Amino acid sequence: MEKKNVIIFFGGCSSEYSVSLESAAGVIRNLDREQYCPVPVGITRWGDWYYYTGSVEGIAADTWHTDNVHCAPAALSPCRSVHELLVYGENSLQKIPVDVALPVLHGRNGEDGTLQGLIELAGIPLAGCGTLASALCMDKDRAHRLVSLAGIRTPKALVLDMSIAGNRILTTELAWAFASQVGYPLFVKPVKAGSSYGVTKVVSSDQLEAAIELAFTYDNQVILEENIPGFEVGCAVLGTHELITGEVDEIELSGGFFDFTEKYTLKTSAIHVPARISDDKAEAIKLAARRVYRALGCSGFARVDLFLTPEGEIVFNEVNTIPGFTEHSRYPGMMKAAGLSFSEVLSRILRQALG
Repeated sequence: MEKKNVIIFFGGCSSEYSVSLESAAGVIRNLDREQYCPVPVGITRWGDWYYYTGSVEGIAADTWHTDNVHCAPAALSPCRSVHELLVYGENSLQKIPVDVALPVLHGRNGEDGTLQGLIELAGIPLAGCGTLASALCMDKDRAHRLVSLAGIRTPKALVLDMSIAGNRILTTELAWAFASQVGYPLFVKPVKAGSSYGVTKVVSSDQLEAAIELAFTYDNQVILEENIPGFEVGCAVLGTHELITGEVDEIELSGGFFDFTEKYTLKTSAIHVPARISDDKAEAIKLAARRVYRALGCSGFARVDLFLTPEGEIVFNEVNTIPGFTEHSRYPGMMKAAGLSFSEVLSRILRQALG
């Protein structure tokens, strides 16, 4: 069978740039080379696109964009009839045919529907969630509203907009009123950000204002959420029409919350796959994850994160439409526990995109 060219986008203008590099390296290492030929396209922190032909280690070490031998400016052709990556030489133009695109970017300007829209405009098969689902899942407020309509509980929340952020008195009064309603601790988050950037667990009123200011540095909207007792569980979902779920995982915390450091170092926390819960509860979580996936219009793949309370209630947290994709990330780990290797998961994602 003729190999298919897969554009693997990585990097991006996002606070999660470095996380994307690790994920892209994991994807390239585990791609089935008998079926697929990777076409790595890196996007710098400043938004410059480059076709990269160097080593995977260069991506992981973030030296890829300084490699003048293996880097060339590139752009995706918007013409639906050609499906090409345009690579610009000093006095030449190379056209690389593209069969399918796999964005491996996290956060804004990559996971939020912007890149997905460009790929769909070009008519190139997209591996993963489309433009609308990507945008909705990145927006915690709108995602919660839709999931709530699907009958799944969401945390009580208050959204603060940049339009009122300049009025410090009004912002503070709204935040204090919400805090008095739900109590402490509570969480303050940017509405559209990932990897726990800008997230603060607020345990007293004197921390609230600083937490809101921090979150506003990442987005023009900030969401305050009630604390949900219990622990976080996740479910990897794969598919568009027929859905496959991985084994449910469980995050064990020794304190605080699952912030950026804990997510990528597990310094004081642990992830259990499968989760230490009953089979019946695991099935209920998988069912809830599929309902969330459908409610938000997801396709291809995504990781659905939920809370499990001490009373056994399932509460929605968020959806990652492009979850971490290193060998040690949660999504591949949950699928591996369900019997699918990292390589097979990638092949299934690409096969369903190619139709």
